[in-house]
Amino acid sequence: MNDLKADLQRLREKNLYRSRRLLDGPQGVRPLIDGRRMLSFCSNDYLGLAAHPDLIAALGDGAERYGVGSGAAHLVSGHNDAHRRLEEALAAFTGRPRALLFSTGYMANLGVIQALAGRGSRVLADRLNHASLIDGARLSDARLLRYPHGDSQRLAQMLDGAHQALIVTDGVFSMDGDLAPLPALVRIARDHGALLMVDDAHGLGVLGNAGRGTLDRFSLSNEDVPILVGTLGKAFGTFGAFVAGSELLIETLIQRARPYIYTTALPPAVAWASLASLDIVMREDWRRTHLNGLIRRFRDGVHSLGLPLADSETPIQPLIAGDAGRALAWSQHLADHDLLVAAIRPPTVPQGTARLRVTFSAAHCEQDVDQLLDLLAELPDRDQILDPR
Repeated sequence: MNDLKADLQRLREKNLYRSRRLLDGPQGVRPLIDGRRMLSFCSNDYLGLAAHPDLIAALGDGAERYGVGSGAAHLVSGHNDAHRRLEEALAAFTGRPRALLFSTGYMANLGVIQALAGRGSRVLADRLNHASLIDGARLSDARLLRYPHGDSQRLAQMLDGAHQALIVTDGVFSMDGDLAPLPALVRIARDHGALLMVDDAHGLGVLGNAGRGTLDRFSLSNEDVPILVGTLGKAFGTFGAFVAGSELLIETLIQRARPYIYTTALPPAVAWASLASLDIVMREDWRRTHLNGLIRRFRDGVHSLGLPLADSETPIQPLIAGDAGRALAWSQHLADHDLLVAAIRPPTVPQGTARLRVTFSAAHCEQDVDQLLDLLAELPDRDQILDPR
């Protein structure tokens, strides 16, 4: 236990210690945090649906219909009519033959990689992939190779001579907000006979026609990207995850994906609420239009301030501080003025790239963006990192 205590102290000394904030009430852009009403720019509720009255009503209706807990794993007695309906709706939404629900996105990624990659095969992963993709490769018996972020040329070189290779990538990178070079990855996968898997947790609902995500944004087909993973706890405002693909893929996952086989099924009431969310995501395109306007307003404002902003067209807008202590000071400066923006530090991001991860929601308004920009103009220590452009 003394070693644990010393380790925690080292984290504090390096400005890497993490603390939880207590949210009292529903998720939103003005939540009650630690007893204070704050303007939040650090949620993944991109379309502002997490507390939507239609979803709340659907959740209650689902609980009346199906109860609260699912009671068992899908393959025992937990596979509910609500799960079936949602899987069919998600398959139609993504334009794929079938979809399979998982309890979390983390479990979906672990399940797919473990089921499809094993001893003698290779998993090639973007170096900035989400931890669940990296952990999925590590937990399989496959050889994990990580290529430099977005470097499709290096990926192609690493695939030379490979057999039974699986390429895994985020569609939208969760800490940088940029898009994977999917058209190039599709060509490379085809040329080398590799499978391509895309986790589009941060693209679905936000990008593409009717929110169909990064693949739609690049006009890619099911054959181009045979394995699509999505989550419901971000733009969809509910909880859970899914894998969409061919009949063969889904049947293989049902038989072999351990996080699917050995986990209690998602509460059916949540699946019922997700059906209502999916309808809003597809129908209310104004949410994406408004969101994109907010992103442009923010980016124009930050560039006029000369602050270093990562290249992103998505609701994830990283403001690079570099030093972990500086990122914490910036976050605290905003918190002192009742704005909540998380400081993201290593090991979540590489050393020297600590940042404020600013995220936007369709529930924000232009005045919210302007309030944030006014406070960013007063950041402490900002003169040391002004963008020379």
